[in-house]
Amino acid sequence: MSANTVMKTSLRNFFAHKGRMALSAVAVLLSVAFVCGTLVFTDTMDTTFDKLFAATSSDVTVSPKAAKSEGSDTGRPESLPASALTQVERADGVKSAEGAVSSMNVTVVNADNKNMGSENGAPTIAGNWTRNDLRSMDITSGHAPRGPTEVMVDSDTAKKHHLKMGDELRTIAATGDFRAKIVGIASFKVTNPGAAVVYFDTATAQRELIGRSGRFTQINVAAATGVSDSVLKKNVAASLDGPYKFQTQKEAADANRKDVGEFMDVIKYAMLGFAGIAFLVGIFLIINTFSMLVAQRTREIGLMRAIGSSRKQVNRSVLVEALLLGVFGSVIGVGAGVGLAVGLMKMMSAAGMDLSTDDLTVRWTTPVVGLLLGIVVTVFAAYVPARRAGKVSPMAALRDAGTPADVKAGLVRALIGLVLTGGGGFALYTATQAAEASEGSLWLGVGIVATLIGFVVVGPLLAGGVVRVISAVLLRMFGSVGRMAERNALRNPRRTGATGAALMIGLALVACLSVVGSSMVASATSELDKSVGADFIIEGQNGLKPQAAEALKKAPYVSHVTEVKFVKTKLTTPDGTKEDESLVAATPTYAQDLRRETTAGELSAAYGKNAMSVGSEFAEKNHLKVGDTMNVAFERGRTADLKIAAITSDDTTFDKGAMYINLTTAERYLPADRLPLNGMMFAKADAGKADQAYKALKSSVASDPTVHVKDQTDYKQTLKDQIGQLLNMIYGLLALAIIVAVLGVVNTLALSVVERTREIGLMRAIGLSRRQLRRMIRLESVVIALFGALLGLGLGMGWGATAQKLLALEGLDVLEIPWPTIIGVFIGSAFVGLFAALIPAFRAGRMNVLNAIATE
Repeated sequence: MSANTVMKTSLRNFFAHKGRMALSAVAVLLSVAFVCGTLVFTDTMDTTFDKLFAATSSDVTVSPKAAKSEGSDTGRPESLPASALTQVERADGVKSAEGAVSSMNVTVVNADNKNMGSENGAPTIAGNWTRNDLRSMDITSGHAPRGPTEVMVDSDTAKKHHLKMGDELRTIAATGDFRAKIVGIASFKVTNPGAAVVYFDTATAQRELIGRSGRFTQINVAAATGVSDSVLKKNVAASLDGPYKFQTQKEAADANRKDVGEFMDVIKYAMLGFAGIAFLVGIFLIINTFSMLVAQRTREIGLMRAIGSSRKQVNRSVLVEALLLGVFGSVIGVGAGVGLAVGLMKMMSAAGMDLSTDDLTVRWTTPVVGLLLGIVVTVFAAYVPARRAGKVSPMAALRDAGTPADVKAGLVRALIGLVLTGGGGFALYTATQAAEASEGSLWLGVGIVATLIGFVVVGPLLAGGVVRVISAVLLRMFGSVGRMAERNALRNPRRTGATGAALMIGLALVACLSVVGSSMVASATSELDKSVGADFIIEGQNGLKPQAAEALKKAPYVSHVTEVKFVKTKLTTPDGTKEDESLVAATPTYAQDLRRETTAGELSAAYGKNAMSVGSEFAEKNHLKVGDTMNVAFERGRTADLKIAAITSDDTTFDKGAMYINLTTAERYLPADRLPLNGMMFAKADAGKADQAYKALKSSVASDPTVHVKDQTDYKQTLKDQIGQLLNMIYGLLALAIIVAVLGVVNTLALSVVERTREIGLMRAIGLSRRQLRRMIRLESVVIALFGALLGLGLGMGWGATAQKLLALEGLDVLEIPWPTIIGVFIGSAFVGLFAALIPAFRAGRMNVLNAIATE
């Protein structure tokens, strides 16, 4: 048989079974679409930020060396003197230079005390209006601010919060609150991803944001004609002496892009990981499809072999069909991926992160990656069925359709599956015995992969026993129809095992993450009850500004308020080892608010003069004991010799590894303007006055909507909500894999109905009603779905329990199985089975009895 004939045969078979191929094509389409959509979405985000950073960066930027992209922990941005601007202006190659003021440690609220900033993590930026801002923005209404009572706002924020000219805004900074009326609205020339931006005149910005006149946070330098950025940078650097940082436009844009890039990479690789899971599930669907098609065409393939087709030609014929399927699904998938990316952009915009379709970026690599992945995965999945087709002998033409089971191959498969499952189980057990989480994580990963592959391989062997158990519980009440559904599910264990495995993968991950999430919440809640003695925990969006801290300390019905600051230092141990550490500088009442067990010394002593505590792991690593002295160099402050007065146990969840000093110690060695803002605060109510204290504390900081006062019940709910939101997002991504698995069940049933056409006709002829036939197929589908769910949930709970053992090494020592979720998923799987059977059952019920009986 020539290559041309092989191609014609493949095309004929492909289009003859186009309906049966459609669901497999959908699996390929969805997986490719998810990959391409992720790439287009993240590339568009890259383009958006690239344009923004390129537009906002001057030819050369001069800033303090200590300035950080995330802002200052003191609440006041690092600054440089106005004298530096005068020196820069005199440098060779400078066309113009201007001082700029910018701060992200602000909150802007409207007349209703509503935060004008984004809730998705995008910053609120306040600064002075400069010529450099004209590169990225145009004033579309009013004018730039000219005095202390005037402010200009970006048009996106104005539109989102219905702001108009004359409206009053209040800006809350570390230096205090101040009010100004909107006199101008400026629009971005490029896409603003979601930041809220407000502008003041230079004097106001210096006074209210930096707290001092005559200082700037950076100098924007424009190059004279013919002077390159690199030459200008060199000239400007030569004109200035001091701790300054010099960046060209490209260097400044690259630095900003790097900060955002880490966040975008997390999104990108997480989504690609879920796309990989969908591809894995799709492989089972494709294997099942081609295995059943090969089995149904056994007689046809035998005839082809009898008239001269070689094994290679038959093998090639099936692979060509897979290639056509891969190309068809992948091409549509690439297009769908672009649509998915646009949908994700719309969702992000609704959530507050604005992305414009004008920046939609489809790199040439995206469709290439999508097509290659889709085609390679499809052909790979079809390879085993193709080999099986090649082994069909010419004698098969004389037999009924269908191939006899290969008993030897089944035994080898079962043996391999049992070995893998056993090895994976041993790896999971080893993970639970690990002394360190890092060591256990490696064993956990090995155990998850090995048990997953083992269950997939041993699935046909498990199908017999598990399906019988499920059937005994659920199907016997349906009489003969239930027994026929059970036997149909058991007829081909390999097919049932592969179909169930596709569903098993997604549900195993759901169960594992549910166990881990519930255990984290339960552990944190338990630790909160055990360790936190304070009645109230107060947190702010970017730390607690001084005015909020002072208001909290004056609240009535409160016995004490604890301030907690995180101070950066460089420690030198007695043996000369140097380490960068952040110390917890707090008022002594922190020892009551957060109970910490000590392995040596008394924690109260650590709050004494020139004293401190260290964590047990740090002490063990550096051979420290109570009474030793550590040299502590405070960042931007003086150096002190502090005596270790206590060693705290690191067998905890909260403040693990924390080192404590008295707040007065930090104040002694740090200038007042270098003291960080309070990272959080704690409060204890007067005896019997908890409700009054709660209301009083909330009322005292009501003017700042970013400050949140929580009692222990509130805090527990916040922990639960945060983990719940993360899990819901992950479940949403896993839904893709589960959808593909459902398509697999639909495809299996549809092909099974075609395979049993004659049998169905005979059953109808001897009295089986259409209703009973449809019920039989639905019950078969339910059994297969529950089989996959049972394996997946059992496997996932095992993974989750093992992962919790590793979390216990980090202090999260409570194992909690979320039974409502597990039971809900199991019951939901039954409905998935019913849904998957709708179309196959309907088609079976519509069969003409005589035509079905006459089918060969």
